[in-house]
Amino acid sequence: MLDKIRAELAPTGILRAGINLGNFLLVTDKTPAGDPIGVSPDMARAVADRLGVPVRYITFASPGELADAAVEDVWDIGNIGAEPERAKTIAFSAAYAEIEATYLVAAGSFIQSVDEVDREGVRIGVYGRSAYGLWLADNIKNAELVKTDGVDASFDIFVEQGLEVMAGLRPRLTTDVEKLPGARILDGQFTAVQQAIGTKPERVAAAAFLRQFVEEAKASGLVADLLEKHRVVGRLTVAPPV
Repeated sequence: MLDKIRAELAPTGILRAGINLGNFLLVTDKTPAGDPIGVSPDMARAVADRLGVPVRYITFASPGELADAAVEDVWDIGNIGAEPERAKTIAFSAAYAEIEATYLVAAGSFIQSVDEVDREGVRIGVYGRSAYGLWLADNIKNAELVKTDGVDASFDIFVEQGLEVMAGLRPRLTTDVEKLPGARILDGQFTAVQQAIGTKPERVAAAAFLRQFVEEAKASGLVADLLEKHRVVGRLTVAPPV
């Protein structure tokens, strides 16, 4: 059975792993040769080790670019936030790790809770092609989404245009809030970004293998060990078992 999975998942004899460089919690550094270092590349290497093949990292500057490449013959697995829009072209495992997404509000804001954000007259600055940005596009009914092409740009437009709210991953917002006297991060979350491993939908046996691999990686403590190794405990959490 492993031979069949290997043929599906690494048809070139090498596991080509798509890695999103835009998430600083999952990719924390790079080697002198330029290869990414972090939880995401280590998860990809663990998949390759299970298959008994080498791994090659195919890096992307943003999750949107990695997702766009799903329809091309560029990567065999893609480590990216699972999200319904992306699931149209990627078969995802369950999450192996989660990152809380919430809101930042400016000093003096009348907004006190996550539940108060989605109302008329509220403008939300957000990186449009992030997993949490895609979630907001599907779920926000009354507020206005002001979409940008990157995390830094969402902060800039929040400040420059005096937006009521900025959406983001809590670990990044804890850095942004320090730049804005009186600003607050709201308690709770509107969603959690589900970091998963995906492959092409037609690779049915490979997709089933990845689902099982992720559940074993959570149960065995591998994911927890990687969070500890890369010093992201408390900012990333191990996703619950399916």
